Parts: sequence; C-alpha cells; structure tokens
Amino acid sequence: MSQRFIRIGDLASTPAKKGKLPVSPATVWRWVREGKVGFPAPFKLAERVTVWDADEIDAFIARQAGSNA
Repeated sequence: MSQRFIRIGDLASTPAKKGKLPVSPATVWRWVREGKVGFPAPFKLAERVTVWDADEIDAFIARQAGSNA
C-alpha cells in the first residue's frame, strides 16, 4: 500500500474551500506549534512542500469523533 499525503490546502478550511477539518490553516499551524495532543506532526517532502500522512489525519479525526460520543 502506498502512503497518502495531505497538504494544508486540503486539510484546513477557508471561506472559499471546505477542507477535511472545519478549522482554519492558522489553527492547524497553532496545533502543530503547540503540540496538540494526538495531532500528527507534518513533514517536508521538499523545501516548500509540507504534508501530513493522510492515514494519521483520518485516525486523529476518528479519535476526536469517538471522544465526543
């Protein structure tokens, strides 16, 4: 199985585009900076290309949904 990646433009929501998470790009970067518990760390594919592992993002969303049940 190949690894799937997600970039900030597809992860976070903006007024023009709905992302995978209902939060702004600034919120995602704040979570990264503050080390939000359970939120996956991004990594660089190239100098100007930062991504997250899509499976880790899906698992984060599932955990959040499960904790709100």
